[in-house]
This record gives sequence, C-alpha cells and structure tokens, in this order.
Amino acid sequence: MSTRRKFLAQSLTASAGIFATNELLASVRADSSKPAKPIVVSTWDFGKAANAAAWTVLEKNGRALDAVETGVQVPEGDPLVRSVGYGGIPDRDGRVTLDACIMDDQYNCGSVMCLEYIKHPIKVARLVMDKTPHIILAGEGALRFALANGFQKENLLTPESEKYWRDWMKTSNYSPVKNIENQLYDKTNDPMPGGKDNHDTIGMLALDASGKLSGACTTSGLAYKMQGRVGDSPIIGAGLYVDNEVGAATATGVGEEVIRIVGAHLIVELMRQGRSPQAACKEAVERIIKRNPAKAKDIQVGFLALNKNGEYGAYALQQGFTFAVKSASEEKLISATSVYK
Repeated sequence: MSTRRKFLAQSLTASAGIFATNELLASVRADSSKPAKPIVVSTWDFGKAANAAAWTVLEKNGRALDAVETGVQVPEGDPLVRSVGYGGIPDRDGRVTLDACIMDDQYNCGSVMCLEYIKHPIKVARLVMDKTPHIILAGEGALRFALANGFQKENLLTPESEKYWRDWMKTSNYSPVKNIENQLYDKTNDPMPGGKDNHDTIGMLALDASGKLSGACTTSGLAYKMQGRVGDSPIIGAGLYVDNEVGAATATGVGEEVIRIVGAHLIVELMRQGRSPQAACKEAVERIIKRNPAKAKDIQVGFLALNKNGEYGAYALQQGFTFAVKSASEEKLISATSVYK
C-alpha cells in the first residue's frame, strides 16, 4: 500500500512539473508572438511623409485603422504626386478618377472606384465601411454618397497635369513606363519632363500597439487610361488584404497583373503557410512571371507585406521599387529586391 501511495505521489508531482513546464512554454510562445512595438510601412518615396503622418496616431497608442487613413491622405492631397489623388494624371478624356480602399483587423473593409471631384477618396472608402452595408461604391453613386456625407466637390485636375494630358493628346501613344514614382515625384524640379504615362499607388500597412493590423490603398490609376478602367488598388484581395491572424499585404504597379493572381490575398496566405513577408512577396512576383514571362520583363509590379510580429518585406519585378518604414526604432527608405535589374 505504501508503495502504491508513493507511486501516486511521485506521479502527481511529475504531472504538476510537466504542467508547470508546459504552462511556462506556452507563456514564452505567447510572449514571442506579441509585436514589440507599433510599425507602419508604405510604398514608394512618398511613403516616408505618409508614414510620418500615420505615426502621429500610432505613437499615441491609436488604432492602426486610423493611422493608415491619416497617412495616405498626405500623398492624396499633394499635387506634385501625380499618381495619387489631387493632381493625378487624368484618363484619356481628361477626367481625374480616383480609387481607394481600406481594411481593418476584423475583415471590415470599404472601397470606392472611379470617384471624381473628391480629394481624399480614402475618407469616403472609410465611410463606406462604417456607414453602409456594402463594401464598394463606384462612379456617380460613390460621388453622391460622398456629397451626402459632407464632402465638397473640387477640381482635381491641376494645370501641370492638364498640360501633360494635352501634350499626350498630340500623339495619344499609350506606353506605360516601369517606375513612374521615381520620375514623377521630384519637388525640386517641377514640372517633370518624363515618365508621364504610368502610375504608382500609395499602399500602407500598419500594426498598432495592441497588435491590430490595418491597411489602406489609394491611387489615381493608370495615366490616360480608358474611362471607367479600374485597377487592383480598390479591390480587396488584389491591391490590399489584411488578416489579423497572419499579416497584411499591398501592391503597386500594373494592376491588371496583380488582379490576375489576387496578389495581396495570395501573399497573406503564403505567410499563413510559414513564408516570411519577403519570401511571400517574391513568390507572388514569380507567379506573375510564370503566367507571362515576356510581358513581365516590360512592366513593374511591386508587393509589400507586414506580418503579425511586425516583420516586413517587399519584392518587385523591376529594380527601382522603394518602400518606407517607420517605428519607434527606425525610419528609413528601402530599395526592394527585384527579379530584373
């Protein structure tokens, strides 16, 4: 009997030890999965100023959703950023039409497409998410919704962008260049002489102090596009996707190619399978090449991703794609790795 009691006591002690050890390991795993600090990343050189605006929200323990909405309004309102918002290059009919979307940590999302006369389409997209049962409003319906919610109509076609359009009309030659941002964003030399036939999107991803992810994406679309054309930027899953269990991704470049592979969603799912943000972006780029190797050599697509732990990465088809990073410990502009040089 004493032997049996001794055995039971030893078993209970051992079980308690195993339980305590497992509890400790679980705690360590939980701690290691927690983001150490808030962080925001965004596409292109103009992402640096956008990040600074987003950081004013994040540094006060604000929501990632509010941060991305605040941040992308910087390039939207800058007339010298000719691929986003006010001052964007128009379509072939001379109309500036804007696309934008936003997504939070609970799969809530809102989007506007072909929106005219409203300087900050991201704010309208946020209202679509918050105030309607829908995800997407387009064209005249999106404009009516914006005006009903207090927005004012503005002329978004600046004299400089109108001049580019009238010059283009002389030949109507539609030939997008690979990296518009490097050629169209130069405040020291405006108006710019070249690179007027393409676009680059501002895509922003943020992780706040509470570990919640959100993203925003906004653009004026391809310069001199056909009226009504919509690219990947306002399409949830293509130009932007957020899954708070895993991470978030955004895209820039020729939207038709991003849509074909549902790029942002693909990258998030690859991260779910264990890929790092950069490895996931690289695999998405490689999928574009696999679909059409000849075309891929002549266009630009770039992807940017941020995972749940605050790790980020990017990859592009062509050299020249840059992205900006801002956190409590770093603020920098990085040239993404690319397939082609």
